[in-house]
Amino acid sequence: MRQLFAVACVCVSALGFAGNPGYARDFETAAKQAILLDSRSGQVFFEKNADELMPPASMSKIMTMIVVFEGLKDGSLHLDDEFLISPDAWRRGGAPSGSSTMYAKVNSRVKLEDLIKGVIIHSANDAAIAIAEGISGSEEAFAELMTKRARQLGLKKSVFKNATGLPDPEHRMTARELSQITRYLIEVFPEQYKIYSTREFTWNKIRQSNRNPLLGKYPGADGVKTGHTKKAGYGLVASAKRDGRRLVAVLNGMRSKGERYRESAKMLDWGFRRFKRVRLFAQGEHVGDARLWGARQRWVPLVAKNDISIRLSDEERKSASMSVVYKGPIKAPVARGKTIASLVVSIDKRVISREPLVAGKSIDEDSSMWSKAFDSLMFMSFGG
Repeated sequence: MRQLFAVACVCVSALGFAGNPGYARDFETAAKQAILLDSRSGQVFFEKNADELMPPASMSKIMTMIVVFEGLKDGSLHLDDEFLISPDAWRRGGAPSGSSTMYAKVNSRVKLEDLIKGVIIHSANDAAIAIAEGISGSEEAFAELMTKRARQLGLKKSVFKNATGLPDPEHRMTARELSQITRYLIEVFPEQYKIYSTREFTWNKIRQSNRNPLLGKYPGADGVKTGHTKKAGYGLVASAKRDGRRLVAVLNGMRSKGERYRESAKMLDWGFRRFKRVRLFAQGEHVGDARLWGARQRWVPLVAKNDISIRLSDEERKSASMSVVYKGPIKAPVARGKTIASLVVSIDKRVISREPLVAGKSIDEDSSMWSKAFDSLMFMSFGG
């Protein structure tokens, strides 16, 4: 019988959180709409017109990719599936369009894996349209699927009319809802999210760079998506990670590429300055213990797999807490160095950091049936 164990560790009052966005009054931005939040917990640190509907331009391709990633996860899509570059996809999103493109040839077939990279790295409209038509038969039907899935994910205002973000008077999102689907992308699809930090992609002998201006320039930046149309202005969904804290910033309505870079970097700087680095445990340091089953020794020591530190604001240091979490009892034998638990840092019951803990020593199995029977009885009666 395996249960989820949460063993209270030190209360991190030396570390915490007030949860009041009012302290963000000391920051201003030229963006027309903006929001800054902690990716793991969703805590908002700054917002400006965050619930105002706006044209998201190519930033809405985040939702396009979520639909694709969910299809890959449930098995309805495969990376080696080939999608047709229809005349419409070529005309409106390819070379003749003058928009962001991966220059796929009309009536050619391109693997989904390459189309995904085209959308994420190049912001390729031909790739996005081909994906939409391949999955739903038409871009209109795919946009309806995007909107339906958005509602299921809790987005109440966003409406999608295409897979690209190209101008449409009814294609609208809010900065808050863009931040919400970005959190979903990062937390649910961490492997696919790594593509967003790819600096360049060469396809069909054409090399193109990632449009995200923060990559390689801003410390810790690893995503996410730019956007620009004449009506929307310049926008960016940005994310950066430092010392276990990830911030997500959404900004839109800026006047130039330069302003987009400056304002997004300024917002992230402001966010990270609110945090002070707190060292929790050194690599190999004892953190707690986990209950064993089927061993003479009842407990196995848990040690930090890596150095563990976290950034916390002054407000957060008041109420942050740590706990050791694992599914137990842990069945013997256990090899030293095996990851068997996590150190979870929470603020107001919202998880903001999760770090791996490993077995501090190897423990052999006790082959005695009596010992195992006694362990089972103890867990059934008293929970260990």
